[in-house]
Amino acid sequence: MREFFKKRGVLSCISSLVAIAAGLLLGLALLFGFNADKAMYGFRNMMLTGITSLEKLGKVFYTAAPLLMTGLSVGFAFKTGLFNIGASGQFTMGAFFALVGAIQFQLPWWVCMLLAIAGGALWGAIPGIFKAYFNVNEVISAIMFNWIGLFVVNLTLSNMPVMLANNWGEITKDRTAKLINANAGAILPKMGMDKLMGSSYVNCGILIAVLFAVAVWIILSKTTVGYELKACGYNRDASQYAGINAKRNIILAMTISGALAGLGGSIYFLSGSTQYTLLKVLQSMGFNGIPVALLGASHPLATIFSALFISYLQVGGDAMQPEFAKEIIDIIIAAIIYMSAFALLMQQGIRKLLTKKHDVPKASLEKEADKA
Repeated sequence: MREFFKKRGVLSCISSLVAIAAGLLLGLALLFGFNADKAMYGFRNMMLTGITSLEKLGKVFYTAAPLLMTGLSVGFAFKTGLFNIGASGQFTMGAFFALVGAIQFQLPWWVCMLLAIAGGALWGAIPGIFKAYFNVNEVISAIMFNWIGLFVVNLTLSNMPVMLANNWGEITKDRTAKLINANAGAILPKMGMDKLMGSSYVNCGILIAVLFAVAVWIILSKTTVGYELKACGYNRDASQYAGINAKRNIILAMTISGALAGLGGSIYFLSGSTQYTLLKVLQSMGFNGIPVALLGASHPLATIFSALFISYLQVGGDAMQPEFAKEIIDIIIAAIIYMSAFALLMQQGIRKLLTKKHDVPKASLEKEADKA
């Protein structure tokens, strides 16, 4: 039994559960500090709202789908030894390509998704090229391209009247046209999930995201390409010595990572219930992928559950109003992620606890051997 708990995957799971428990306890303490009379009411709403009805569960799935894709994006880069902090820009670029395909060119939803993948991949490949050929830290270049991507998209959209024609004649200045009016065929199919759950939000996006999570797991765990990508992440010099093309794999890793984030942008904005707004603010969904990846220890399958959990808390946080400000749920999620950052220390502590020897000390064994 002790050997089972020493396994890396089991230790990662335990450390994540400990981080969640610690973060929730800290959140409960904060609720008591803000409003002691309503603390248990708010905590109960946060923990139970997501499963009180199929409609709320549908909203959890709706929110989790793009969150899962950005989490996969960040986690994939982590697995290959890179830190893709540019998921927000790649998410934005993917959304832009998808919406242009949907509104400007009247393409169906699946073609728009392919365009989003291409847009995110392009925006992810550029920091990868800088890293591979010029040794520019991917964190610096990815941060820069977050803002470059945002302003390129905003500038381009502001000069495309068709994209902002809300009702095919009514021009808006700050958001893209509603897909239901512009091109209903570009909206993600609901596949009967809306009727089943009684929610207009839910669509096939969560199914697509889960399929991609499984695909990423297969690539990383079962293919030669995945092995080479991880090998370059663990030790670039040793990989080159073994004959692996490290530069190619760095670019490939960032390209795939960007493609995943771009797909997340299309899932979010092709839902039909959200419009892209021309604001000078980076998309938070891209940054939220970082805590999802951390909580899931960057494992593609574990990321599914961490995305669902973060989404579940966000839906529960909405139910805490008006007794508590909406931002309180962000603090609680931040506390959980802060604790998950200590996951490695927790794993070492648990491993040390499990490897304590209760056998006869070595000195005693030597004495017995001398007597014999």
